[in-house]
Amino acid sequence: MRRYVILTNRKRAIIALVHTIAFLALALATGTITVQSLHIGSRPSAWIVAGIFLLVTTALLALTAISGSLRERLYFACCTTSAGFGLARQLLGDQQLHAAVYIRVAMLACAVFLGVMILREHSAHVPASMN
Repeated sequence: MRRYVILTNRKRAIIALVHTIAFLALALATGTITVQSLHIGSRPSAWIVAGIFLLVTTALLALTAISGSLRERLYFACCTTSAGFGLARQLLGDQQLHAAVYIRVAMLACAVFLGVMILREHSAHVPASMN
């Protein structure tokens, strides 16, 4: 089995996959909303969303850096890219970065695919007594 550093067991892989699917659904739902570029007069909620995207992107970047196998690294890189484009969309707005919605959805879809592959790999190594 590949050397996983973060997604070391089936439970962690399931939790990560559920989060990724939830964020994919959120990206699809919020993709229809027009986002204005962030500026001094922006609503506090826009600043809060930008701050959340910044924190999530930073955390995912750290997870990408410490991940072990190529599959795990690609999984977190896809998630990081999605969050990074969400941050860029929040900062620049849809007028200057209209492709961000599509890139976010594509990266999360790739992460879901990779997450399923990781989960299947963990499920293949579950002892018969645990089934």
